[in-house]
Amino acid sequence: MATASPEPRRRVADVIACALKSAGVRMLFGVPGGGSNLDVIAAAGAAGLPFVLTATETAGAIAALAQAEVTGRPGACLTTLGPGAASVVNGVACAYLDRAPLVVFTDSHPASSTEFEHQQLDHSALFRPVTKSSERLTPDNAAQALTRALHKAVSARPGPVHLDCPGDVASASAGAPGATLIGWVEHTVTPEARSDLAALLKSAHKPLLLVGLGARRTGDAAAIRAFCERRSVPAMVTYKAKGVVPDEHPWFAGVFTNASIERPVVDESDLLIGVGLDPVELIPRPWTWSQPIVHCGGWRADDCHVPFALQILTGVCGGLDEIDACLPPARWDQARVGALVDDQRKNILVRADGLTAQRVVEIAGRKLAPSAARVTVDAGAHMFPATMLWPVLEPNQMLISNGLSTMGFALPAAIGAALVDRDNPVVALTGDGGLLMCAAELLTAVREKLRIITIVFSDRSLSLIEIKQQARQLPACGVALGAIDWPALAGSFGVPAWAASTEDELDRAIDRAAAEPGPSLIEAKIDRSNYGATWRAVRG
Repeated sequence: MATASPEPRRRVADVIACALKSAGVRMLFGVPGGGSNLDVIAAAGAAGLPFVLTATETAGAIAALAQAEVTGRPGACLTTLGPGAASVVNGVACAYLDRAPLVVFTDSHPASSTEFEHQQLDHSALFRPVTKSSERLTPDNAAQALTRALHKAVSARPGPVHLDCPGDVASASAGAPGATLIGWVEHTVTPEARSDLAALLKSAHKPLLLVGLGARRTGDAAAIRAFCERRSVPAMVTYKAKGVVPDEHPWFAGVFTNASIERPVVDESDLLIGVGLDPVELIPRPWTWSQPIVHCGGWRADDCHVPFALQILTGVCGGLDEIDACLPPARWDQARVGALVDDQRKNILVRADGLTAQRVVEIAGRKLAPSAARVTVDAGAHMFPATMLWPVLEPNQMLISNGLSTMGFALPAAIGAALVDRDNPVVALTGDGGLLMCAAELLTAVREKLRIITIVFSDRSLSLIEIKQQARQLPACGVALGAIDWPALAGSFGVPAWAASTEDELDRAIDRAAAEPGPSLIEAKIDRSNYGATWRAVRG
């Protein structure tokens, strides 16, 4: 008589892979160690989640973060214990302040061993300030801990979560899942809040939407565009909300950062409406606007910096419906709004004798934006023309670190984005200082055969810091990088590369790069003499 085959042993690593797959994770990134990482990578591969080796742990987290922003699902990365965990913190902090759902797995010494000091760090204490939660997996709690972590990563204000997996846990048999009750907070607008909203809106004839990172979902973007068109109301967007209202939309009013360049538009408004606006994106300078500001979005925004008079927490679509119901007709002149946006763009087009960052963005944007899946932007002086001049039509077509504003973001983010869409190129706009921090990721792009066009704004300086030294009348110190032969460096990784000192050379280099089936690099040799004037035009 035949006997039934025993059920296959379900390991903790299998539980991890299954939970990630069910949550919509596409792949794992990072640098593995020799403990639980190996079991997790093997189980993930068997479940159809490939592992992508990056040169650094930080790059792995940023690539996963970029995938989270592109797909709307959590990203995932892993590191070894000790130095790996310490190295990934910058990428995790980026996800925390840029509000991206990310699951971070760290290896640790076996749970049965407590006497080892070698490479021993308190991972929970390390990650607690930059994550929404930190838990240590055991065979018995693995299923519930993963459910809790994935829920926390995507619910309310999204962000990273940390799971520590001891070396002897991933290969152990998982306990029964048990029941995990996850509660959802349902926000409703009270009669009192609705009355307060009506009072704020009743005399508003020039309301202005300030759209932030909390309004990037497809449905939210559609609702915002429809609201602007139906009510004849302009909208400004933050860096991370670029594309929610396209640059070419008739009610697009420019980029909002709490700087000087947007003041002419904001000054004409009599009510500010923050839509998914998170103050983490704004320049840390005093809020000087006198008109009231209300907020609608999926989570409560910190009101220490921005003095929100009222917050409507029914989500973007629900909040706009509430506002729509009691907003009087607007008196904005569409042509006037367009003229103010044109003025912003003209103000940032500061000339110089040589090739400027502005012209690089204009030329590259004209030639590459129509076919590129996305553009990623690093922190640095080049980000001012990039965010103002590169045309963006949809949410998350421009990926940028704004909450943390970390250097070394653009290339790893481009890797994460390019792995989602292999058919169209991704353009990475980076300074030479930022690329020096992650140049080894060019090899990652080669290994994965990704169509990434990296444009290096090569000015041999940490220019944004140099500008700040100049503004304080301090001597330039500690900002000179020196000469780098970027084509030679890229070539050593097998990346075709060209240098351009003129607009004609840049034009030809872009054509060559666009024809490449894999990664390519263009060194744009920048005349940085106009950076100070550009800074003043934007920030004041």
